[in-house]
Amino acid sequence: MDVFEIVIGLLLCGAALAAIARRIGTPYPALVAFAGAALALVPGAPTLVLDPQLALALFVAPVLLDAAFDASPRDLRANWRSVASLAIGAVALTVVVVALVARALVPQMSWAAAIALGAIVAPPDAAAATAVLRQLRPPNRLLVILEGESLFNDASALLVYRLAVGATVTGAVSGWRVVPTLIFVTIGSVLLGLVLSRVVTFVSARVRDVATAIVVQFCSTFAVWLIAERLHLSGILTMVVFAMAVARLAPEVIPARIRVPSYAVWDVAVFALNVLAFILVGFQLKPIVGRLDRATATQYAWVALAVCAATILARIAWVSGAAALSRWRCRPRADGTPGPTDAIALSPRAAAVVAWCGMRGTVTLAAALALPTAAGGGTPFPQRDIILFTSFAVVVGTLVLQGVTLRPLITRLRLRDDGSVEREVQLARVETLRAALSAATSSSGEEAADLVRRRYELLLRRAEKELASGETGQPPETDADLIHAATAAERRRLSALRTDGTIGDAAFQRIEQELDLEELDLEQLLRSGDGAAPAPRRRVSD
Repeated sequence: MDVFEIVIGLLLCGAALAAIARRIGTPYPALVAFAGAALALVPGAPTLVLDPQLALALFVAPVLLDAAFDASPRDLRANWRSVASLAIGAVALTVVVVALVARALVPQMSWAAAIALGAIVAPPDAAAATAVLRQLRPPNRLLVILEGESLFNDASALLVYRLAVGATVTGAVSGWRVVPTLIFVTIGSVLLGLVLSRVVTFVSARVRDVATAIVVQFCSTFAVWLIAERLHLSGILTMVVFAMAVARLAPEVIPARIRVPSYAVWDVAVFALNVLAFILVGFQLKPIVGRLDRATATQYAWVALAVCAATILARIAWVSGAAALSRWRCRPRADGTPGPTDAIALSPRAAAVVAWCGMRGTVTLAAALALPTAAGGGTPFPQRDIILFTSFAVVVGTLVLQGVTLRPLITRLRLRDDGSVEREVQLARVETLRAALSAATSSSGEEAADLVRRRYELLLRRAEKELASGETGQPPETDADLIHAATAAERRRLSALRTDGTIGDAAFQRIEQELDLEELDLEQLLRSGDGAAPAPRRRVSD
């Protein structure tokens, strides 16, 4: 019960820290990381070792699917050079630099183990950065690049990680077989992801119970990962392809009554998994910290500090160099004619933001936890203690240093949204309302059809006005006050009916749900129009 009580308490603590982080504009993992670190120092805290084979499936699969489901293939194609530069070039440089630093400071560490450490800390977690960036509304291209990088840098880093772990455990790796293996794994993972997306969508389309549908979503997520692993393919790449394909197939076959609650459930699940990852690392750090003497602790601290600095500086060097090279290639020619365009060419201010968005997160923690242990009679991974300690230190260090300073950096650089997403939202709103009004007009002149037509006519007039002016209009405050007063009166009357025994809780809950939907519908009719970009649509089976 001790472990269960601590986990429940820290989940509640994580929720409170997330609320504080939203208030101060800091990524919540930065605060949760402190809770995990503190757990390793709490006297009497139990020791808990997670099965290494479970770590990646448990933490990476749902979080990666959550991110890939929101990805835009169109935007990724437009920025594929920038994404590939970060996902391959920046990861490779980080792995090399970290491995060199680790070997210099810990000579007894093998090259394979040092490369494994580099691969563990190489992939940044874009979720922490975009959580802050979305509040500040920078150019949409920055968000696309960072989110796209987070999808594919995991695949490149974890592929290196598995090769390095395999070489460390077996003592050798067949170099001449790496390239054919990469080709087979890449093609096989893409095909498997596409096939499984069709199968899961077919099954999900025939489920009409909300609870059952959400269970199917979670089970299918882990099933996709496990099938890919059993076939010796890339679980990361398979999951990315699967999620992006499902995001295109599901909206036409999954009803809103399932889609809406599934969003909320996935939000909670991803949050809980992020918090749980820090908790489990805290549990595993406790026996490591307990075994350290003063000299060893000093060595671990220096290694962690050096690796953290190397991780941050390697990304800054790569992003700054790639952006500067692209701008040089795009310079005007000697005769004054414009130079060639380059999709990687970020402005110095944009490159500074991308370079600083290198916070590490769940994938780094999961990869560190997945290193083989001595549990169950297995062979422990060489230098596992220092690698796990250093990996957690890099996560905490980058989250605190970069996460806390990201908002001031964006504010100082004055990067602003270019309005591209908002213009597309306005255009899509007008076109969909025209289609709805056309369908309603073709119906008979019954009272219900007339009410629907009047509603869509009002929405269409407002949407066309916004599209023409390029601004989002503000409805009169009296309209919003009227809606709030009317719905509040309905709720008070409903509560009174339950209080005096006229209706029971079953009837109360059904009418309450209807009032919730009614209020949301009326608020959509009179949008607040703050001009904010819509939140990304999420989750498997949409």
